[in-house]
Amino acid sequence: MSTHYQVLIIGGGTAGIMTATQLLKKDKSISIAIIEPADKHYYQPAWTLVGAGAYDFKKTGRPMSSLIPSGVNWIKDYATAFNTDHHTVETKTSGNIKYDYLVVAPGLVMAPEMIEGLPEALEKGVACSNYTDPEHTWNCIKNFKGGNALFTQPVTPIKCGGAPQKIAYLAADYFKKNNLSSKSNVIFATPGSVIFGVKPIRETLMKVIGRYGMHFKPYYAPIKIDADNKIAYFKHTAPEENMCVINEDNELGETATGDEIIKIPFELLHIAPPQTAPKFIRESSLVNDAGWLDVNHHSLQHNSHANIFGLGDVAALPTAKTGAAIRKQVPVVVDNIIKLMTTQKKGDLSYNGYSSCPLVTGYGKMTLAEFDYEGNFTPDPKLKRMLVFNSAKEHWRLWMLKKFGLPYLYWNKMMKGQDV
Repeated sequence: MSTHYQVLIIGGGTAGIMTATQLLKKDKSISIAIIEPADKHYYQPAWTLVGAGAYDFKKTGRPMSSLIPSGVNWIKDYATAFNTDHHTVETKTSGNIKYDYLVVAPGLVMAPEMIEGLPEALEKGVACSNYTDPEHTWNCIKNFKGGNALFTQPVTPIKCGGAPQKIAYLAADYFKKNNLSSKSNVIFATPGSVIFGVKPIRETLMKVIGRYGMHFKPYYAPIKIDADNKIAYFKHTAPEENMCVINEDNELGETATGDEIIKIPFELLHIAPPQTAPKFIRESSLVNDAGWLDVNHHSLQHNSHANIFGLGDVAALPTAKTGAAIRKQVPVVVDNIIKLMTTQKKGDLSYNGYSSCPLVTGYGKMTLAEFDYEGNFTPDPKLKRMLVFNSAKEHWRLWMLKKFGLPYLYWNKMMKGQDV
């Protein structure tokens, strides 16, 4: 096995595979290696549907070996550290791998230990999460008999920031279809101040919340899960708000104390665990103060090392961590590396913060949030070919895109380096 590559990629996820395939389309002679320990690659956007019984989990995974592009060396190992002075990456068992250009795209990791009691709640099955076991989520939803169904998310950045509320809408729709609405309180508690940052999407989602009679709780940051007693503890993040409003919500059995701690009992709890960059990234010199890979927001070039690029979930970018964002980031990284190799100058492409969040609002319904760094609503004009003229509104064609169109494009186009 070679120990020196022109381009070394850390991560065999969406970002890593797409970068490798698009580089080879530009120049088949480039020597490329991917460091990735996993045997399987998952299409995780479908896990929302798996958690609602609307997609087969087995269809979301494929062997990593089937996706590593021909001509790319797969180093089936863990990256453990960086030596930027000598342009090498240390691995667990394969020694030091040298690079001319490094692409850092290992994704992020779940950190449930950041919320007291959450690891135990997940281990016991008291809490469920589409982020870790969507099949267990579906078991929890279909076996729910009534009471508080609580959906929440942490204060950390998370992949697909809309996912915690998508499963809340699907659960509410399932309860409605199965005559459980009158026995159920569907609660969405978030540390944020609004349901969604893009105004046209927010207006639609507030109508969805009203339609299901959901309880929307902004400024709720989860801090503890009592698995034995099925109680979730939250810190109220806007102490200037009138706490009496919380005390009066007796329908939920919700209580608050003077130190701005709120307790909500639950029969069903779905939670997005806190998420961080992998440990070897956090402990390196490549991160910003928040522990994410420190790259330029537009070029995706590292702010201190000109031959290092970062993209995907690990990157410190002020936009949503989604596969759709990666779709727009990869061509920028590829263009920069190719131009640096040939002209010693960066490319002309610039990433504008585009991301997308397909917000499933019920079985057969979806709205599509596309936006940039400024929070502008930027719908793809090609949606009109699907006869979707306002993707901020719920539409059954968008549900079909989510369930059938996007998985097809992912496996057959994006993973093969084609422009989508």
